[in-house]
Amino acid sequence: MFRNGILFVFLAFFIAYPAGAHAADIFAYPVPLSDYPESGGLWNTLCVRAREIPFNLYATGVFFLAILHTFCHRRFLEISERLKLGQRIEIGRSEQHGEFSDEAQKRPVAFWAEFFHLMGEVEAIFALWLIPLFGGFWFVYGWRDFTAYLDKLTFVDEKFVEPVFVVVVMCMAATRPIIQLSGDIINLFAKIGGGRVFAWWFAILSIGPLLGSFVTEPAAITICAALLSEKFFVHEPTLKFKYATIGILLVAVSAGGTLTHFSAPPVLMVAGQWGWGMPFMFSHFGWKAVAGIVASVALYGFLFRRGFSELQKRADARSARGYANPRVPWKVVAVHVGFLIFTVHSLHHPALFIFAFLLFLAFVEATRQHQYEMRLKTPLLVGLFLAALVTHGSLQGWWIEPVLKSLGKDEMFFGALALTAFNDNAAITYLASLVPDFSYTMKYMVVAGAVAGGGLTIIANAPNPAGVAMLKKYFSGGVSPVGLFYGALVPTAIVSAAFYFF
Repeated sequence: MFRNGILFVFLAFFIAYPAGAHAADIFAYPVPLSDYPESGGLWNTLCVRAREIPFNLYATGVFFLAILHTFCHRRFLEISERLKLGQRIEIGRSEQHGEFSDEAQKRPVAFWAEFFHLMGEVEAIFALWLIPLFGGFWFVYGWRDFTAYLDKLTFVDEKFVEPVFVVVVMCMAATRPIIQLSGDIINLFAKIGGGRVFAWWFAILSIGPLLGSFVTEPAAITICAALLSEKFFVHEPTLKFKYATIGILLVAVSAGGTLTHFSAPPVLMVAGQWGWGMPFMFSHFGWKAVAGIVASVALYGFLFRRGFSELQKRADARSARGYANPRVPWKVVAVHVGFLIFTVHSLHHPALFIFAFLLFLAFVEATRQHQYEMRLKTPLLVGLFLAALVTHGSLQGWWIEPVLKSLGKDEMFFGALALTAFNDNAAITYLASLVPDFSYTMKYMVVAGAVAGGGLTIIANAPNPAGVAMLKKYFSGGVSPVGLFYGALVPTAIVSAAFYFF
């Protein structure tokens, strides 16, 4: 209850933050990039900007500490489990002696166990590191400038619209009618392979991510994660196979959103300004993404071919025991599809999609016999993660922008790919759109690199936390950032080659 209470406090702050009493025209921080003095060379530029605004170093230091925290989050979970185990042993000994420990002595142990569990929740880490960031901001610039910055993020830049949208679309996409419809579509391709575990695995990872170009990447990764959970992870593959699968899923979803100009966040950030429409995206990015995704899935399918035979035996055993769900009526499915389409269409109008979400919840309650139990914890955690990430990321432009400007063609591609691992790829492309006089080649390279690197870490692409949150129950102690990186490395190399050489 402690961590859930903290979660809702954070989330309420982000998505229900009331309009401030002021909306300052001039913000003390962050300083507009155009206001920094000109200086030659990347190192000189960074030094000048750090000298001009020392708080830049503090904000970036907190951000990198948060990233470091994500790499050791499992250690906090282990501490939490150790404390809980010690408490259970203490209670057991007391019961053996016919005594019970005083409740006042138990509560501190329970509190710290919950505290360390919260510190180990990947989705909450960046929000926790907002505490020192906000504290330092308030101390250096005062309450007025601090709240003006938050007002600007909320009402001018609308940075928190996407986290709220992701919460809504995850809830809608994870419902039984949508999963059934998606399963029927992917089953058309799985039937080619006889409906076996390998056929489902191949079809989900090849076809599912491409849905992100039409129903948004958060919806696509939610659908893929739900289907993988039902058709693959439930059969208990090896740990190495699990990381390979989740790695390729994140890479495929990042690349699969490039068939259109309105779905993938890193593309959406620049498509309008650079005049990239759907024909342009498909001819310059889309077909290459499809080739890279299919090649990656085929390679992993070949490498893990022996593991599929054991998984098929377990699947046959489960099928023999009668694991089957009744069908949802098509009318209920149609209503869910209508809600999802309306929500995607009203992405930039939060009042509309939040109103639609309330109606959607009422409909789900009215048709509960055809629904899974609605679980809000995972979408809320993902929304919290994204809201905290954009808050941190909005203060990193002082060093990302000059880094991008200093790169050549090849350096731009690999630089964007590397930077994406440490920041949301949409932020990378957005900052690139601010650089004047970018040639077509430079524009292509920065978007291609940002999209190709979107699966390397949980923070590399906005939908990643959704997929990781849904599948982490199959990983003891949660998904390891190192394991995820290695699982995504080969697919990232293949997709990168497709974008770079073709």
